This record gives sequence, C-alpha cells and structure tokens, in this order.
Amino acid sequence: MNKQEIVTELQNTITTFQQLISSFDETELNTQPFEGSWTPGQVAQHIIMANSGFGTLLNGPVKDAERAPDAMLNNIKGIFLDFTAKYNAPEFILPEIKEYQKERLLQALEQIKTDISNTVSDLEQELDKICLAFEIPGLGQLTRLEAVYFVIYHTQRHAQQLKNIKNSYLVS
Repeated sequence: MNKQEIVTELQNTITTFQQLISSFDETELNTQPFEGSWTPGQVAQHIIMANSGFGTLLNGPVKDAERAPDAMLNNIKGIFLDFTAKYNAPEFILPEIKEYQKERLLQALEQIKTDISNTVSDLEQELDKICLAFEIPGLGQLTRLEAVYFVIYHTQRHAQQLKNIKNSYLVS
C-alpha cells in the first residue's frame, strides 16, 4: 500500500467520524445515551485527545525497525475492530464530563486529519521507522505505519460506538 492510499484511508475514516458527530444535535451531543456510556461529545473528545499527538509522534525521533514495518497491524486491528471487546481508556485520554461544542470538536478533528495527512504525504517520511517519542500502552513503540493505522482503527472503533449511540436515540 502506498502513502496516498494510507492518507486516503485516514482522511475517509476521520471524515466519517466527523459526519457522525455532525449528525447529533447539540442536546444529543451532550446527553448520556445509556448507563455506562460516554456522550457523543465525550467520544469525540476522547478521539481528539488520543489522536492529537500523532502528528508530533510521526515527526519525532525514530530508529530503524528490526521487524517488518507492519508487524503489529493485525494486532492493532484485532484490538480496535473487535466490537465485542470492552476496554477502559487510559486516564490521560479520559474525556471530561462537560458540555462540548460541536464546531470546536469538528475543527479539532479537521486539524488532526490535516496534520497526520500532511506528515504521511511528506516524501521525507519513512513509514518503516520506529517512533521513539511515545510508547502506546499495551503495544509499546510503533512504526510510523503502525502509528497511522492505530489512529485509523481507533477512530473506526469509536465511529462504530457513535453509530450505536445514534441507533439508541432512534429507538428511544
């Protein structure tokens, strides 16, 4: 897969997530749909908190990988796209309980999409290098390729969560 295909998948994933956020009115955005759930605004804030540092991570210090650059992709995909599994987010990316403004969330998501897309598109970026600036809890250090797919799969997981929330509003 080439860089343009990766950028397209990233942009399509974040755009879909943005469209889902846009589909909630301001009241729904900040209403807990059912016991134990985040509000749609909290889901968006979680994605922003989790994904906002990836542009910096991709541009940060790297080293040569001693494994295939995509060695962890199936593991990452399996974690995030197993919708039957439930996880607790690390404390540092737990969204605050508060009123969220849709436009601010959408703008932050757009900035993340632009930052990561531009970084991946940059011809200087080698996607097979290991990122050293941050270790992902439970996964460790990822290659740039794996880091981009972490963002993609994590965002897809929470897009599914938003679809479930939207459906719960439709049946209530």
